[in-house]
Amino acid sequence: MTPRTRAALRRCLASPRVVIGLALIAAAVAVAILAPFLAPHDPQEQDLLNTLLPPAWAAGGVADYPLGTDSLGRCVLSRLFYGARVALYVAALAATGAALLGAALALVAGYFGGWVDWLVSRLVDIWMAFPPVILALILLVGLGAGVNKVVLAIVLIDWTRFCRVLRSEVIVVRRRDYVAAARLAGFTHAQTILREVLPAVLPLLITLFSLEMGIAVIVEAIMSFVGLSVEPNVAAWGVMIADARQTMNQAPWGVVAPVLAIFVTVLAFNLTGDGLRRALDPRLVTSRGEA
Repeated sequence: MTPRTRAALRRCLASPRVVIGLALIAAAVAVAILAPFLAPHDPQEQDLLNTLLPPAWAAGGVADYPLGTDSLGRCVLSRLFYGARVALYVAALAATGAALLGAALALVAGYFGGWVDWLVSRLVDIWMAFPPVILALILLVGLGAGVNKVVLAIVLIDWTRFCRVLRSEVIVVRRRDYVAAARLAGFTHAQTILREVLPAVLPLLITLFSLEMGIAVIVEAIMSFVGLSVEPNVAAWGVMIADARQTMNQAPWGVVAPVLAIFVTVLAFNLTGDGLRRALDPRLVTSRGEA
């Protein structure tokens, strides 16, 4: 590990945003992985004699159902745990796909410039002219419902976010002396991009990746709410909100629990992304006198 890497790691670990964000993400991942062991009930198990039970601490609550039950007597806590699996699965795959596609095009466009840059930039402009949620709905109508289709739709929409931001940074980096020195030393274009340009924009890419995971969680919840993501018998936070909206006046906890889970998960990714940006961006580090 180089001294610069160690310094960057120390700055990340010293950032309260990064520490809190990563702790919340780790908790969400642990809940998703250990859901079969943590959930007190099967998420689809129905108890029609105990429908719309309040949380255990409220009047009329039952200890067997810590967060109460929904209109079919299913355990809200168990469905919340299993819903984390869907949310994090979509977040990880969608953010990775969008980052790979957007970063690859940004590196090519920003490094080579000219007609390549013009072509990629026009493609980004055209693609971003469509409202993201409307475009996602259109894509899912064409692709069909399914969680993997949601992942594909997010990738096809949000690669532009990575491409536009990273392209500007690549244009700045390619003009630096060490990039010119690499070319004079005999590096190929591919070697220069991978060894010199990509490491320079990697902190920004990591930040965008973290923020994109939060966006993917929200998009998946919207798509599952309208029935275009998981099957109705699969526990997902958007499905939980859709199921509970008709009884929210009688049992508001059925809506509050998944909304709070979405809020905390997105907050965790946003805190991590903002903290990483502050810790890894050379301009911000220099302005604080930590370089």
